[in-house]
Amino acid sequence: MRYKEFTIEGRNAVIEAFRSGKPIDKVLIMDGAQDGPIQTIKREAKKHDTVVKFVAKERLDQISSTGMHQGVIAYAAAYEYAGVEDILEAAREKNEPPFIILLDNIEDPHNLGAIIRTANLAGAHGVIIPKDRAAGLTAAVARASAGALNYTPVARVTNLARTIEELKKEGMWFVCADMDGTVMYNLDLKGAIGLVIGGEGAGVGRLVREKCDFVASIPMKGDIDSLNASVAAGVLAYEIVRQRAL
Repeated sequence: MRYKEFTIEGRNAVIEAFRSGKPIDKVLIMDGAQDGPIQTIKREAKKHDTVVKFVAKERLDQISSTGMHQGVIAYAAAYEYAGVEDILEAAREKNEPPFIILLDNIEDPHNLGAIIRTANLAGAHGVIIPKDRAAGLTAAVARASAGALNYTPVARVTNLARTIEELKKEGMWFVCADMDGTVMYNLDLKGAIGLVIGGEGAGVGRLVREKCDFVASIPMKGDIDSLNASVAAGVLAYEIVRQRAL
């Protein structure tokens, strides 16, 4: 199911959006706002595991298109999120060992969209992103995915490290990308695998990296020391494709 991307402004409008079941990526609340409707919004956000950020009134004024935000602006998702189980089911339906791409600290919507596109073309069964410090499924992500978002399920989880632990119980193992790792050609990347890609600069977080079974590096011959996150995801995803085809 698709949802038109939009911002929702005003206290009652945001409360009704939550109660109607619309997927909300993030809520911005004005610093210092503490009244009854604000408390209701915070409770609804907690119930739906939605990220809440407190910002200055000036920031809300800049974002607002109506000038009547009442101290609250919510971002609704452009697409509905899948569940992790939906991704595993997609692998079962194809009778293939799961191949999942997990993203940590990917905040650029163009990178996220490009990775979803690569995931689709490489035959990955889905993408998993965290709720915090990550781009959501905005219209910009949909455009950058070149239509792949219609076919590749994206799940959003509260804790990426815990999700990895749970998927290990399903027989999966995990490799994360880092320039200090083992050259990817020297790793066995077949079977039920999760590929973990970190954002540019921050990379894969320590807790997530510690849950990974292997760390893979991409051989580089140039004068700079790293690839764009979506390009790195593509290179590693296709090494997995190559090995799975052997």
